[in-house]
Amino acid sequence: MTDQATSIATLPVLGEAVNQTYPIATLYVVATPIGNVADITVRALHVLSLVNAVACEDTRNTAQLLTRFGLHKPLIAAHQHNEREAAETLIARLQAGERIALVSDAGTPAVSDPGARIVDAVRSAGLRVMPLPGASAAVTALSASGLVNDQFHFVGFLPAKAKQRDTVLQQLRSVPATMVFYEAPHRIVECAEALAAAFEPTRQVVFARELTKLFEEIHRCPLSEAAQWLAADPHREKGEFVVLVEGAPQASDAQDVEAERILNILLAELPVKQAAALAAQITGKKKNALYDRALQIKG
Repeated sequence: MTDQATSIATLPVLGEAVNQTYPIATLYVVATPIGNVADITVRALHVLSLVNAVACEDTRNTAQLLTRFGLHKPLIAAHQHNEREAAETLIARLQAGERIALVSDAGTPAVSDPGARIVDAVRSAGLRVMPLPGASAAVTALSASGLVNDQFHFVGFLPAKAKQRDTVLQQLRSVPATMVFYEAPHRIVECAEALAAAFEPTRQVVFARELTKLFEEIHRCPLSEAAQWLAADPHREKGEFVVLVEGAPQASDAQDVEAERILNILLAELPVKQAAALAAQITGKKKNALYDRALQIKG
């Protein structure tokens, strides 16, 4: 064990981690904090003190993180533009018996972050990959959303171009699971507008920004109110975002939503009685119920 590992091991809280086995010739996929540096795990600290080198998305960011904990390790750049080349370097070092940690700038590597190609190459070379779980922006947002659903569908970043983005969203309209999106601050308004156009306005959306940081904010509202909420305060457009969208409603609920949509379209052109009658013919819903709803809408 190195001097660094020995000094880290003197902390009582790390005793459990120190006494475990950490095989050589292994790539350790290490989750790092998404904002609050105190969210790093005990095992992650010990492994970072033990490895021969750290492969990272941005060497400057990782150097700052290690320094916070009194660690100094050789850093290997491993980002989206050089993953294949970095994988070859890492495989050679692993085959020589080294321990290498793989980290991203924040959160869990290879989840909407670089690292998946490296992990694939290392496993294909017959070498061991050991994951160290920890912070994840998606799971953090889900845990505080209050959206009751046993399933979630991770989407990540939507395409930047409007046509491609809209195509993706249309494909997601029938997904019953809670959908998880990542978005950058300069595109959050555009994202909110696209979501509101693609999904029913009554669906719940959760904006989770600056998670675990000083100005963390988690807001939930119907999609119809999303753009208005963002516009109400310019600070709400700042920071990294996780956006959650409620999954597609159950069949009966979906039929009700569709009937409401059709009724609103007809009411824009026809009298209440005629709109309700025509909506009943189209949807198969009871005319009296649609007539009462039409009166509420008009009233």
